[in-house]
Amino acid sequence: MHLLSVENISKSYSDKILFEDVTFGIETGDKIGIIGVNGTGKSTLLKVVAGLEPADSGKVSIGRSVVLRMLAQDPAFAPEETALEHVLGGDSPQLKAVRDYAEIMQALAVNPDDSKLQERLIAANQRMDELEAWQLESEAKTALTKLGILNYDEKVATFSGGQRKRVAMAAALLQPSDVLILDEPTNHIDNDSVAWLEGMLQKRKGALLMITHDRYFLDRVSNRVIELDQGRAHFYEANYSRFLELKLEREEREIASEAKRQNLLRNELAWIRRGAQARSTKQKARIDRFEALKEQGPKASGGKMDVSIASSRLGKKIIEIDKLMKRFGERTLIKDLSYIAVPEDRVGIVGRNGSGKSTLLKLIAGKFSPDGGSVELGTTVKLGWFSQEHEEMDESLRVMEYIREGADQVKTADGSTISAGQMLERFLFSPSMQWSVISKLSGGEKRRLQLLRVLMNAPNVLLLDEPTNDLDIATLTVLEDYLDDFPGVVLIVSHDRYFLDRTVDRILSFEGEGVVTHHTGNYSDYQAYAERQEALKQAPAKLAAPSKPESRERPLKMSYKDQKDYEQIDGWIAETEEGIKSIVQQMELSSSDSARLQQLAEEQQGLEAKLDQLLERWTELNELAEQIAANKKG
Repeated sequence: MHLLSVENISKSYSDKILFEDVTFGIETGDKIGIIGVNGTGKSTLLKVVAGLEPADSGKVSIGRSVVLRMLAQDPAFAPEETALEHVLGGDSPQLKAVRDYAEIMQALAVNPDDSKLQERLIAANQRMDELEAWQLESEAKTALTKLGILNYDEKVATFSGGQRKRVAMAAALLQPSDVLILDEPTNHIDNDSVAWLEGMLQKRKGALLMITHDRYFLDRVSNRVIELDQGRAHFYEANYSRFLELKLEREEREIASEAKRQNLLRNELAWIRRGAQARSTKQKARIDRFEALKEQGPKASGGKMDVSIASSRLGKKIIEIDKLMKRFGERTLIKDLSYIAVPEDRVGIVGRNGSGKSTLLKLIAGKFSPDGGSVELGTTVKLGWFSQEHEEMDESLRVMEYIREGADQVKTADGSTISAGQMLERFLFSPSMQWSVISKLSGGEKRRLQLLRVLMNAPNVLLLDEPTNDLDIATLTVLEDYLDDFPGVVLIVSHDRYFLDRTVDRILSFEGEGVVTHHTGNYSDYQAYAERQEALKQAPAKLAAPSKPESRERPLKMSYKDQKDYEQIDGWIAETEEGIKSIVQQMELSSSDSARLQQLAEEQQGLEAKLDQLLERWTELNELAEQIAANKKG
């Protein structure tokens, strides 16, 4: 079903063209990811589609019965409403019925003998039955809980910015819509919440239009990609992995086309220089062709950041944490944590929101004092702190002034010296942008500027607190390459699974109640370990401790079914894994068929669920086999 049409829309601010002549449609089942360098107009495009900002030209047409809902980066709330009230505050008949029922119940609690209220309660009950609305409140609480909001009866006005964003997201997911528009939905939520949101959006039947820089999320949820680049929009019927392949093919075609244009231009230039006089129609046409070829040149690309800044020398002693303790009121965030950094350490710090991850970085940076234990830094340590907030930026300064406060010149990795202006150009800040006031930059441009300021100080220990928030994919890719060659130590708090997989080789996991565990490997390695541990917890109790006294008298053995499963389960696992690989290949071949992609994605989810069950069964049978072998030896 066709839901929405965007026809030749353009938008610019002063002399900067954000995008022009953008045309596309949205159908039921479309899940569209918008990507591009910060400042290219991604959020503005969403606002124009949602009707929150006018386009300079063109139009957006929405079907008469189509419901469009947008989750903005800075959502608005009524002054006195609670989290649950906001989530249930939609205008659908079901949500209205839930609110009416709740209001009557609240009034009856004060006046239980009021006959009119009792009559209204009977009518409200009937209305709830008719609309099958009884589960909505439960679903609202579940969504809030999954997004880390447990105090859903408190006023939203008391919440942090990140908490308010999560409340708004729960409302956007629960309240019905045909087109859901999300601007950076994975910012400010932890890894578990990202995984839950991913599953919710995969199952969602309506259309989705979103901006996200979480590449795993984009890969698993989207089936179409719109790339904004230098005012132009490029369209791909693909998820993120396939988009990368198609973009490479497009750029190769453009390079070949540009080479051909340059060759024609050289031939025409040679002809012009021979002194041809433009008297005949034929000669005049050839001169016009030369001018047209010059005009056909490609627009400047979005550029690529070159981050090759030198770092300070690092001694043997770097960071030594011994039995660290930190409490806030009655809550223990960190208990008995010990850690010694080694050269080129890459540590990812994960856990639920509010568990103490950022607090650990602030303890290392000396911004907080420990309640027990110690944090010691080596004398040669030069910290680089990249925080979540823009609190360290004076937004009244101009871009150049802000950078020069850190350093007017900087040494690069090859030993040369370049100016602040040259470094800003490497970070995609044009000469005209360098004298812009910081407050006029987009959120992502501010983050990119803050990152440059941190790196220009040549740190040898980097503390990165949610570095992927608001940074575009191009910036993240270059930052990942920079960290590959960075000779110092890096500690990263992040919910971006791709970024952690790409950059770290150790994990500190905040498990709650102050417990922090150490794991070797990247995030996927840690996640696989956590899933194995969960599977072991859920294994039948009889495998761990047989309860029947008879088991001591006769040897434990497998049933006929267990034996058959034990013999065949490796083959079943291999077969299922091959099935998943086959579906991934089919998805690549079906990149232009959104309906087929959706069908394949559902088949893939089914096979992945089957694989999880088989792996749990494999664990159960192998534990049983080991126990039987141990009994025989005994």
